[in-house]
Amino acid sequence: MGIKKYRMLVLLFSVLLSLLIVETPTAAAQLSQNYYAGICPNVESVVRGVVSQRLQQSFAAGAGTLRLFFHDCFVRGCDASVLIANPNGDDEGHSGADLSLSADAIDLINKAKAAVDGDPQCTNRVSCADILAMAARDVVSLVGGPFYPVELGRLDGKVSTRAIVKYSLPGPTFNLDQLNSLFAANGLTQTDMIALSGAHTIGVSHCDKFIRRLYQFRGPQEFTPRMNLQFLRQMRQVCPLKYSPSTVAMLDASTPFKFDNAFYQNLQQLEGLLASDQILFADRRSRGTVNWFASNQTAFFDAFVSAMTKLGRVGVKTGDDGELRRVCTTVN
Repeated sequence: MGIKKYRMLVLLFSVLLSLLIVETPTAAAQLSQNYYAGICPNVESVVRGVVSQRLQQSFAAGAGTLRLFFHDCFVRGCDASVLIANPNGDDEGHSGADLSLSADAIDLINKAKAAVDGDPQCTNRVSCADILAMAARDVVSLVGGPFYPVELGRLDGKVSTRAIVKYSLPGPTFNLDQLNSLFAANGLTQTDMIALSGAHTIGVSHCDKFIRRLYQFRGPQEFTPRMNLQFLRQMRQVCPLKYSPSTVAMLDASTPFKFDNAFYQNLQQLEGLLASDQILFADRRSRGTVNWFASNQTAFFDAFVSAMTKLGRVGVKTGDDGELRRVCTTVN
């Protein structure tokens, strides 16, 4: 498929997606920061305890959980459908974009669900979608980022299929127009998009997501932002032409284990690993926000919290559209 046709399909799908997941007043009204106060009052401390313990065992579970939340909300809304494993393999986890989702992160959510249900007052009364939202927040705060109140009250989705994933998530070679179009379809602004991209201050990426940048492989009309020459040489050592599919590189090589604003400072130095990250600085329309976040970590944190709150409202399930899953990986 030609790049022009592909971009047209992405734009068309974004428009259709916006019609499918527009937040309804009922869904918005359902969410509340103290939703579980009279249902399962200790739920947040229980989830945080599991997240803290799991991070000590596997730091990858942290970035993986944050990515899991984003992938969940962008595909069918924040309904934990990303966790469903269908017997026939037709689920989100078996799509190309989700094949690399962290098994440690999925294990973290399953363990958090088991811990919550272990409290007789809470058994089968807390959704997997809410547990995922809380865990994503806890990951951020436990590795140096802001702590913020999470809106709760989501139900879990009943459907998970592969087909929709391909056109629902941003690709590693997306330009600014493509990014803005997809995020706008989910009710998010360009500033929200740039702030959420800052989650790449932790975590890794596999070579196949950026190998084309390293060796200047480009298709017609494909733009590759410039890369710092020394950084390029380092990345070529990590990912040679004959790389192992399991090889990964840090998305933020300067402070890979801390949630901070170094990601944006890396972009200023032309050390963004993914083309879709570096484009935020390369394109003049978004460069000012990158510079702002790079110089002011508080501004980044505030924008990130705002964007995560808005992201958590996407596609919230209510009534018969959702359920409280007894097991996060299977519908009831």
